[in-house]
Amino acid sequence: MTTSNSRESEYPIDVLFLNRWSPRAFTNETMPERDLLTILEAGRWAPSSSNHQPWRFVYALRGSEDWERFLGLLIEFNRSWVKSAAALVFVLSRTHTGEPSSADQKPIYSHSFDTGAAWASVALQAHLSGYQAHGMTGVDFDRVPEALGVPDGFRVECAVAIGRIGDRNQLPQGLREREVPSPRRPLSDLAFKGNFAAK
Repeated sequence: MTTSNSRESEYPIDVLFLNRWSPRAFTNETMPERDLLTILEAGRWAPSSSNHQPWRFVYALRGSEDWERFLGLLIEFNRSWVKSAAALVFVLSRTHTGEPSSADQKPIYSHSFDTGAAWASVALQAHLSGYQAHGMTGVDFDRVPEALGVPDGFRVECAVAIGRIGDRNQLPQGLREREVPSPRRPLSDLAFKGNFAAK
């Protein structure tokens, strides 16, 4: 058992997994592009089926000319708190191998799974770098491909806000109370020996 960050694991794990969480209150600070690229570099080294590396990251830094355009691709609720983050990253996955529109393209069955591994690496590296990352699907998915110049053959998976943790009092009242590291379901709800057991 490991205890940290008001969380407790059932089995001994590194505190990194308990200390990483997804805040909504950020400091309104900018971040050096090098810091963001270091975080995305960790995603580059994620496990990948057949080494396809289907993940792609499209990002904007706070204060850049792209910032407001990226914010505008989120639903209103998420814009209300992401506006104080330092970076906003859209995570995409390539769905097929081969050259786009060629006859020899083949589906990448694990494109979303592999991209999820890259996102987890990004989230952990953000924490190790003194930031936190909050992934979200509250995105206007229909608008993202055109707005960000995404070609056919890619799936928009999510958006990720990255920044340093700020004062939760800047959030609306309902969100302030939720601004704590969330618990997790018991492992017995998730891991089954022998056969799947619905819970």
